[in-house]
This record gives sequence, structure tokens and C-alpha cells, in this order.
Amino acid sequence: MDTPELTEVPAGWSVVVSYAAVAACTQLLWLTFAPITTGTARHYAVSETAAGWLANAFPLLYVALAVPAGLLLDRYLRPALIAGALLTGAGGLVRLGGDTFGWALAGQALAAIAQPLVLGAITRTVSRSLPPASRTAGIAVSSAGVFTGMVLALVLGAAYGDGRLHALLVVQAVIAAVSALALVVAVRLWARPGAAADEAAACDLETGGIRAAWADPVLRRLAALSLAGFGVFVALTTWLQALTEPAGVSGSTAGAVLAGAVAAGVVASGVLPDLVVRRRAEPSALRVAVAVAAVGCGALSIAKSIAVIAVSAVMVVACLLVALPILLDLCERRANVPAATAANLIWLAGNLGGLIVALIAGALVGHPASAFLLMAAVALGALPLLPRGVLLGSPRS
Repeated sequence: MDTPELTEVPAGWSVVVSYAAVAACTQLLWLTFAPITTGTARHYAVSETAAGWLANAFPLLYVALAVPAGLLLDRYLRPALIAGALLTGAGGLVRLGGDTFGWALAGQALAAIAQPLVLGAITRTVSRSLPPASRTAGIAVSSAGVFTGMVLALVLGAAYGDGRLHALLVVQAVIAAVSALALVVAVRLWARPGAAADEAAACDLETGGIRAAWADPVLRRLAALSLAGFGVFVALTTWLQALTEPAGVSGSTAGAVLAGAVAAGVVASGVLPDLVVRRRAEPSALRVAVAVAAVGCGALSIAKSIAVIAVSAVMVVACLLVALPILLDLCERRANVPAATAANLIWLAGNLGGLIVALIAGALVGHPASAFLLMAAVALGALPLLPRGVLLGSPRS
């Protein structure tokens, strides 16, 4: 446990920005091989199914490790977050150990183990670094960092993926290592005397663990929303090219559409959540987000032109990415619930939803309209979780 006699002071935006960079790296490493699965399989002389496990290991390990990672973060925030950062950097470096599939998988496994330690820390890192009035903005910036890592993975994959896999891994390893070291240095600002600490409260909360989080009906609702929203997001990003190929969309075009859609989501998620929370409009904003996402998926089911496909994909992705920081902000504001455990519950539900919806959508890849309508139905299924006029969290003072 963090030393109790050391009390904390807000460390400010340096920690939040450093944290956002490492969160981006978890996504950067996760999606390294996703845009270039065929080329990766050829490079390592393995099947495309085997190459797919370089990405699939991340959601599977997240589901397995989310609960213990949340408990570690609630009880030992600083060392657990540092471990997550160092494992992320190590994952990028280990992939350079040899030009074989085994080294690539080992590096991916390290980064996948790190992911719940990093992403699960988002609300506690922000709350420990920023005053209450700035925390919604801090969560939005941290979430935008996550999405920026996705965009960067797609962009770097397009730039280096064609026969330059080693160069791609070197660039990503440098980014991950530098970001990890920056966060390790930044969190040392937490260990300063002079202000009230919240570690004792965190220890008390930890005893309830996942039971305390799951006993909260609002958190259960938020987890269900995450499952539906991220289920649609992961399914769309995984299968967009295959599902739109009959409409004449090439792999490079689909990659550009996804990169643009996630970039739009990064901008929107960095700006809109703070405005939504200040107006106490969270339920309305989430309702609009899932409704627009459902409409976008419906449009994709009948779209024939690249322009309509691009606009619809941007609608779906941007709305779902804006919803995430709003969910995490509501999660952070729940009283008497372990913050990191609760945040990891949201991430766990999202990863589980991604696995389930992507698996079903993959089985429908030969029937694009049915696959997109499935995604629309999943999005619409989230609407009953947001009854009109119900505020899901108390505003900060």
C-alpha cells in the first residue's frame, strides 16, 4: 500500500497528460497488427487466424484480469499504475527481441496484461491529480488519449505496414518506452506531504471490492451501456472492410474511413463531455449517442456509395466514443464504490461486449445487411437503460 504518512496534493495536468500518452500506447500496441493482418501472417509465416491472436489477446486478457487489476489499483494505485506503464513499455520493446511470431506474441501478452492496470486507473488518476472542477475535462482528455492511440495505430499501420514491419515495431517501441518513463516520473508528484490523502478511504472501500461495485444499480446500468456501446464499436471497426467490400470499399479506403471516424471521435470526446456534465445532460446525451449510432448502423445496412458509408461510420464511431468519457465520469462520481474497480467494471463490460458482438457479426460477414442491423439492434437495446429525466450521477461540488 502507498505509504500512509505521505499525503497527497493535486499533481495537475502533467500526470493526466502523461497518463493519456500511456493509455494511447495500450491501444497503439493492441492494434499494431490489426490493419495488416495478412501481411503480418506472411511475414511471420503463420496463418491469418494465428496472426489475429496478436490483437485478440487484449480483450481476452482484459476480461480475465479486470477485477484483480481494479482491486490492485484501489489499494496500491501508484505502484500498480507504474507497473502498468512499465509493462506497456516493455511490451513494445520485447517485440524487438527477434523477428519471429513468438517474440511478437510475447510482447503483445505483456502489453495486454498492462492494459487493465492502465485503463482501469483512469478515474483514480484524474481524481488524485486534479481538483473536482477539472475532473470531467481530465477524464475526457484521458479518454481522448485512448482513442488517439487507435488512430495512431491505423495511421502507422498504413505508413509502415507494407513490408516494413520491423520499422513499425521500432517506432512504436520508442513511443511506448518514452511515454512509460514520462508517467513514472510524473506520478512521483503524488508523494508529497501537505494535503489530505484518500488512501485510507480507498483501503476501506477495497474490502467490498467488486461486490460493492456490482451492488450499485447505477454501475450495473453503466456496465450494460458499455457492453452495448463497445460491442458495436469493436464489431464495426473489426468488420467494416469485409462488410462493405460488396459495395466496392477497398482495404485502404476502409482504413482511411475508420481513421477519420476515430479522429472525429477523439475531437468530440475531448470537447463535448465537459459541456454535457456542466449542463447535467448526461442521460439525454447518452440517449442521443446510442440513437444516432443505431441510425448510422441502419444506414450502413443499405448504403451503396462510399460517401454514405463514410458519413455513417463517422456517426457511429464518434457518438460511441463521446459516450465513453461520460460513462467514466458518472462512474467516478459514485460514492462508496471503489473507483478503479468500478472503472474496470466498465472496461470489462465493454471488452466482453466487443468479443460477443464482433463474434456474432463475424458469423454474418457473408450477409452485410444482417450484420449491420444486428449492430443497430444492440445499440437500440441500450435505450431502455436510460429512462427519461433520470440523472445517473450527482454533480460535483
